[in-house]
Amino acid sequence: MGVCHVHQHVWKAWRQRGTGVCLAVCLLLQPAALSAAALTNNGESYEDQAAGKLRQSNELQQKIDNVSEEKRAIDEAADAAVKEHQALKAELDATEVRMKENEDTLQGLQKDYDDKRQALGKRVRDIYIHGQISYLDVLFGAKDFNDLMTRMDLLKRIIRRDYNLVTEVAAVKDQLELAQAELEKDRETQAEQESRAHKARLDMEEKVGRQQALIERLKTDKALIDQQYEELMAASRQVGAMIRERGDGGVQASGSGAMIWPISGPVTSEFGWRVHPITGSQRFHSGVDIGGDYGQSVHAAQSGTVEYAGWISGYGNAVIINHGGGITTLYGHNQSLAVSEGQSVSQGQTIAYCGSTGNSTGPHCHFEVRRNGEPVSPYSYL
Repeated sequence: MGVCHVHQHVWKAWRQRGTGVCLAVCLLLQPAALSAAALTNNGESYEDQAAGKLRQSNELQQKIDNVSEEKRAIDEAADAAVKEHQALKAELDATEVRMKENEDTLQGLQKDYDDKRQALGKRVRDIYIHGQISYLDVLFGAKDFNDLMTRMDLLKRIIRRDYNLVTEVAAVKDQLELAQAELEKDRETQAEQESRAHKARLDMEEKVGRQQALIERLKTDKALIDQQYEELMAASRQVGAMIRERGDGGVQASGSGAMIWPISGPVTSEFGWRVHPITGSQRFHSGVDIGGDYGQSVHAAQSGTVEYAGWISGYGNAVIINHGGGITTLYGHNQSLAVSEGQSVSQGQTIAYCGSTGNSTGPHCHFEVRRNGEPVSPYSYL
């Protein structure tokens, strides 16, 4: 990412046009094909945009983390809705079986009732047609004692039969009314269960629909970011190859010794490849994120020359220091800057103030170490 000093006037002209990209001059010196691959149509480097897309992808993964609880809640609600619908359907099926049994019983009772009413009606018609014979006339008409006993037994049977017939008709009528009431109750229960089952089915479909919509939306969003990220990372690798070919561009090493941490705070995101616990996808983090407070001083990790100080897409307000020997450091997301391009800085000197500019969700310092344009682990130099 070095800037060729022999072309400083070209660099300043580009900076006045607001390119904000420290590779502009070097890219202009490359063949047209490489320049087209390394710069976007708005003058920003693909590497810078790749960093922004990486941040977007990380934020989307954080979004997946945030909605994971919502998804689990939706999954549980959908499962509960399915189980409720199945239980109500089972109750409805049982009610329909019971209704069929009650209808069969009702039909049998209705036939029995009709038969007994017909028999009772015939008996009443016979009495009406032939007249009611006095029981005393029957008894006094006996010829002898045996005939009397026979007549008495016959009268008892007739009376018992008439009584039983009337009693049975009344009993069957009561059973019929009870069966009709049970059937009507079952019909009301069936209507209620059908309404509840319909509501449960709609609730189930709504929750399952929300579940699927959430999954599909996240898949679509993540696939788009992944595609953009991979395309821009391919261009970033071309830029890295170009930097290695050009070397330091005449810049000599001005620092020595081990680097120091640029800011005091906890490391909130490590360098390197990471596997997302939910999606299983891998993402490369080109530096380490160190938590800080707004306005906290950010220090040069090692002595060197400020190669760039300004806005970089994704990184926000950033400082790039060339330490010679192909080693550069980057400090991103600053609230404001305290140095300018071409300035020599010493180790520990304040170069910026911590902030959350660019693709950032909170105040921190994004610290990168690059060797010949390629990100390397800062821990190898700290």
